[in-house]
Amino acid sequence: MNAVFKRELKGYFISPIGYLVIGFYAAVYLILFRGLLANAMPQISLFFSYAYIPTLFLMPILTMRSFSEERRQKTDQALFTAPVGLTGIVMGKFFAALAVFALAQIPTLPMILVFLGFGASIDVVGLFCCLLGTFLLAGALIAVGIFLSCLTDSQVLAAVGGIVVAVLLATLDTLASIINVDFISTIAEWISFTGRFNTFTTGVLDYANLVFFLSFTAIFLFLTVRVQEKRRWS
Repeated sequence: MNAVFKRELKGYFISPIGYLVIGFYAAVYLILFRGLLANAMPQISLFFSYAYIPTLFLMPILTMRSFSEERRQKTDQALFTAPVGLTGIVMGKFFAALAVFALAQIPTLPMILVFLGFGASIDVVGLFCCLLGTFLLAGALIAVGIFLSCLTDSQVLAAVGGIVVAVLLATLDTLASIINVDFISTIAEWISFTGRFNTFTTGVLDYANLVFFLSFTAIFLFLTVRVQEKRRWS
């Protein structure tokens, strides 16, 4: 897994994808940061509650090449014969994408310090919950993106499909409010990412939401392994 992780992480910065994702995050965070200061709202929780929006669009772009590029260039067969299991390959790609996401969050640190300088109170538990929720959300979307990437040899299709799924997952609570069928509305609200993520930004460590995001991530990583396993023996 370590070899795959290093290879994938290096690949993000050989290509422009890693730089574009980090740069776009920095630009969006700066705009959000300035907007909150201009409106005299230096609130860390409010910052994170808005900061999840670019993740919905950038994680599919970050993961679009994970397997689709391997399929397009016919180099995926080399992975299948490598001395590492399919689970290790998938997890290596997953953690490489998550590492790029972590690097993109570094600009939030000085912004938080500036917020404190403008009188924002810091709640260590609340800050931990915000960061944890942010990484759980990113991990779930990365898992979905990697899964979609293994289904096609087109990076564009993988990215577009990932964005559509991410936006759908984030807006299910809104859709649930206009659905008249009770059980469908209940299921939509239960799956919706936004409501679960917002719980973390309020400083509440809800173990049900923690388990939900971890389980969601695990399911899609498992599905990716199964799809790759089927392709290896086809």
